[in-house]
Amino acid sequence: MTSPESAVRVLIVDDQALFREALAALLEVQPEIEVVGEAGDGEQAVRLAAELRPEVVLMDLRMPVLDGIAATSRLRVEQPDVRVLALTTFDDDADVFAALRAGAVGYLLKDVSSARLVEALVAARRGESALQPSVAAKLVARVARLPHEETPPQPAVPLSERELDVVRLLSDGHSNREIAGKLFLAEGTVKNLVTSVLSKLQVRDRTQAALRARELRLF
Repeated sequence: MTSPESAVRVLIVDDQALFREALAALLEVQPEIEVVGEAGDGEQAVRLAAELRPEVVLMDLRMPVLDGIAATSRLRVEQPDVRVLALTTFDDDADVFAALRAGAVGYLLKDVSSARLVEALVAARRGESALQPSVAAKLVARVARLPHEETPPQPAVPLSERELDVVRLLSDGHSNREIAGKLFLAEGTVKNLVTSVLSKLQVRDRTQAALRARELRLF
């Protein structure tokens, strides 16, 4: 199917062929999405990503040969411009934390609606987080439970009060538009604030910013 140039180029990675094919069929009819390929394991995903140059990889986690977390780590190093959005059946703390640590910009479950999935893929291309509320809650709880030795004291980061407001909201998975509405700011202003936050926290995306801010106990 031919898609407009503005469509998000997506590579689907899942070891279940039937699910993978059904998901591709679902996404291919969405004008915002162009499915550029499918992979059945993480090793194939890394190889195809280098060949097909997707903007977003929709990544299952538990797969043979090379699992989704290991594949995400490799993509982060080998192809840092590619965004990874985890799509899985499992939402246990270990998987959520490991996937985001590996570099995934978002984490969704396979019962997500098609509209929400398309929205998340578009957001992922922009580097925005896409976390289901239940997953965001698990992430917050997981970070809060880290033993002291895993989170040694860090130097203070001079975030302004407004930047802290932005970090709090993006950590809950809100888009720039949603943050702008909640803080009564222009969307462009929020975008600039997010850019400033990423720079000050020395991270590359919104999900990593949320994790970093919680590790530093900024809120």
